[in-house]
Amino acid sequence: MAKLLLILVIGLVFESTGVVLLKKGMTQIGSVQKVSAPEIARLVKAGLSNSRILLGVLFEALFFLCLIILMGKSDISFLWPLTGLSFVFATFAAMLFLNEKVSSMRWLGVVFIMLGAALISYSEHSQKKEIAPPAAMDH
Repeated sequence: MAKLLLILVIGLVFESTGVVLLKKGMTQIGSVQKVSAPEIARLVKAGLSNSRILLGVLFEALFFLCLIILMGKSDISFLWPLTGLSFVFATFAAMLFLNEKVSSMRWLGVVFIMLGAALISYSEHSQKKEIAPPAAMDH
């Protein structure tokens, strides 16, 4: 269980790093002006030549790799809600690396996400205690 949580935390660090890099890259190349074929072509061309966007995509791919590893080893009903912690990591990353101001209402949302993740983790821990292997029978 501890190994899975470590992989999850590493994945969440990759994910929040990717999001910050993508945001910085998008700031450099400019936002979408309107949804059209030429505008999408411009964004793709600019994105393919922007090191921050390329690094952001790499970090998002590393997160996806961690997610695939975790999906093979744990229940989705346990794992997927814990990926919601990416919102917590991203909020801290945005504050630290993008100098974003985070309102008290957003912090309250972060606290609720953390409480939800704690409840899910606790439920997994208590469920494993309830499903203890039966005692060996003597024949």
